[in-house]
Amino acid sequence: MTTMPTTTPSAVGQPLDRVDGRPKVTGSAHYSAEIPLPDMAYAYVVGSRIAAGRVSGIDASAATAEEGVLAVLTHENLPRIAEQPPLVPSLAGMAAPGQTYFPMQDDIVHYAGQQIALVVADTWESAQHAAHLLRVSYEETAPVTTLDQGRDRAYVPERIFGGWIPGRIERGDVEAGLRDADVRVEATYTYAANHHNPIEPSGTTALWDGDTLLLYDSTQGVNATQMTVSRLLGVPMQRIRVIGHYVGGSFGCKAMIHAHPTLAAMAAREVGRPVKLALTREQMFTSVGHREEQEQHVTLGATREGRLTAVRHHKLSPTSPFDDWAEPSLGTSSQIYACPHYEGVYRLFRANTMTPTFMRAPGEASGMHALECAMDELAHELGVDPVELRLRNHTDVDAMSGFPWSSSGLRECYERGARRFGWSGRDPRPATRREGDWLIGTGMATATYPVAPLANPQRARARLYADGTAVVQAATPDFGTGVATVMTQVAADGLGMSVERCRFENGDTDLPHIAAAVGSAGAGMISAAVHSAATALRGQLVHKAVADAGSPLHGADPVDVVVRDGVMTAGTASEAYTDLLRRNVQPDAEALGQWNPPAHDIPYGMMTFGAQFAEVAVDAELGLVRVRRMTGAFAPGRVLNAKTARSQLMGGMLWGLGQALLEANHVAPDTGRWANSSLAEYLVAVNADAPDVDVEFIEVEDDIVNPLGVKGVGEIGQVGVAAAIANAVHHATGRRVRKLPITIEDLL
Repeated sequence: MTTMPTTTPSAVGQPLDRVDGRPKVTGSAHYSAEIPLPDMAYAYVVGSRIAAGRVSGIDASAATAEEGVLAVLTHENLPRIAEQPPLVPSLAGMAAPGQTYFPMQDDIVHYAGQQIALVVADTWESAQHAAHLLRVSYEETAPVTTLDQGRDRAYVPERIFGGWIPGRIERGDVEAGLRDADVRVEATYTYAANHHNPIEPSGTTALWDGDTLLLYDSTQGVNATQMTVSRLLGVPMQRIRVIGHYVGGSFGCKAMIHAHPTLAAMAAREVGRPVKLALTREQMFTSVGHREEQEQHVTLGATREGRLTAVRHHKLSPTSPFDDWAEPSLGTSSQIYACPHYEGVYRLFRANTMTPTFMRAPGEASGMHALECAMDELAHELGVDPVELRLRNHTDVDAMSGFPWSSSGLRECYERGARRFGWSGRDPRPATRREGDWLIGTGMATATYPVAPLANPQRARARLYADGTAVVQAATPDFGTGVATVMTQVAADGLGMSVERCRFENGDTDLPHIAAAVGSAGAGMISAAVHSAATALRGQLVHKAVADAGSPLHGADPVDVVVRDGVMTAGTASEAYTDLLRRNVQPDAEALGQWNPPAHDIPYGMMTFGAQFAEVAVDAELGLVRVRRMTGAFAPGRVLNAKTARSQLMGGMLWGLGQALLEANHVAPDTGRWANSSLAEYLVAVNADAPDVDVEFIEVEDDIVNPLGVKGVGEIGQVGVAAAIANAVHHATGRRVRKLPITIEDLL
């Protein structure tokens, strides 16, 4: 085994400013729909006005007669796809279609907004105008869209979530556990559908050069786009390059690869020009998935002392006509509390909807709301403090597998979060605290998110130049999380250099492969690959120096060499990287690093933990709810950048506020169309809604998840917030609202 030299870390963990801040605020950062290419054409998508039936005819004569229109593509003339990849989450690094249905391959309409035509013109305005001139006729059938319509036809799937999660999860004997219970809490919670609304809508710019395709795509994984488009078009991967240097947010809608990148490529090949296809804000509601409407039924059994004897957690939700998809809302409820008996069952029904997809904290955002509200109801029933109830059911092992946690910190999250929030002075009686017209209440909930099980090696490349600068490369895009900043810090520490001398290049399939950064996996997997590459290069240079007769370090033991600011030192001898390379007439040195994620069957449970606390004020006469302050305490393993991590967690907590009080979409049962399909109608939290948000880090060491002990913060910030707010509303008013979002009507 090669002996590795040491370095003194200094950059990792520091609250460094974002390296991409200046180009983003000055406008020099070009996003995928802003790439200027000569002779550009523009594509506009036409969506179906019906939710079920078939397209009986499309009259494109008026559209094609318009000046500047280059093509109108429909099911009658769009090329057939070469192969439909299976539905596999992109965190596996494989082809990752958003659904196993590709539009315009036949005349069948499966859901409202489904792409039925693509108009290509020399300007976007011309394409949009011509699209409105299409005359489409339909043969319509009655759609199935709502829970009530599908309840009687529900089934238990063998597996969900792209085949990753079983449709039924069980341990022990739930019926026996409920019989043994002194107290039982049973409740049904309902959830409106939610939609992604990143600042940048999805978009792709496609350019063919002979038989080689270049795509500028707004995606969480350029490799996932490359592999998916390759299989759909039948073009070898090595002839497709995907670039996504800047991505204006995603939250899951850009994790799976939906139809528009492939449609852009088809259109560009058809017209022989570069084509830009940018979805409108309204099309984002029908083209990139969503968090499905759902109903969750929770039954808890417990002793008089508050020890859980049984947990039953069932979920009902609609899926598309072609995929068994449900976000995994039942996973963590089977793992986080000490309880001998558990039963989780997913029930799906086929509906006229596109396949739902990842949305921030997929599964846990809804599932932990149901579980944690039920736990609050149990605490109220028993007269036990909600924090104390959770401590009584705390477990140091994964309750499902029996394996110990790779690291936890959950107890500390409860205790420190409660202390920072001021929980100890809480009067447990509901509807007793009042300030003028406002009823005041506080609530809390557990936050958990699994550490994603990645499947393939993650790679990065590190290169040091003779001028003393270094570049580290990996394919991963930065979709707003600050990965370019954080990986510059990881690279700097791995090389033993200052951050100012390092830079990180990313967002290009020509760079070393990284799986799509989903499920809070990005920071852990990318940092592991970058760390591997940087330390491999550092080791290479140190070994070169100690073997070089001309080096002051000649003959030193590599393990005794410390590297700081690009200078290798052992005892009183030292040499700079730059001197070593110049003496050897070497313009640069490089190393490829690879990290293989832990096997899926390792004997550890891997989970990130936290605790959420919220204070609300409810107007007793008007039913208005205002969140006044929130505290979140989290144990995400090693924090790579305190500023970007805190920002991620605050953003998640504020999204949890939106989930609790604002975000909702509903389908009209007769038409199958979404009622709210723009930001004028679909409500999201804004600055005026934002309360004081307090974030606390609980440091835990974890040498199982990855080399740097990073668990990630992208998802967990949202988990538990809606439950903490809902529990606070109950504490303020005495009224238990079992639906999200909580609206004025629920409290009047």
